[in-house]
Amino acid sequence: MTITVREDRLSETFAALANSTRRSILARLAEGAATVNELAEPFELTLPAISKHIKVLERAGLVIRGHRAQYRPCALDAAPLREVSTWAERYRPVWEARFDQMDHYLAQLQSKKDERTR
Repeated sequence: MTITVREDRLSETFAALANSTRRSILARLAEGAATVNELAEPFELTLPAISKHIKVLERAGLVIRGHRAQYRPCALDAAPLREVSTWAERYRPVWEARFDQMDHYLAQLQSKKDERTR
């Protein structure tokens, strides 16, 4: 089976999102652009380690770096997150059907419990 460019990009996005530090970096960038030093502040990691996380996010297309004078602030690019959302949305009917089945099952259990306690 051939993997399309879109599927490959989706895999990269999921791989980038699999790490809690990278998700935290993205959450911070959702508030606005920041320098590497600003992104590193809440973590007990070295700047090179934070830079590696940022590079993973850049390769996945989730972070872009600007060019302002002597520093390069990082900013969030939400396009890959939209792709994840679009992909996940295809499965909404499945989730909803399973939740409906679970609701029905729980109602049956509650009904049986109520019958026993009478």
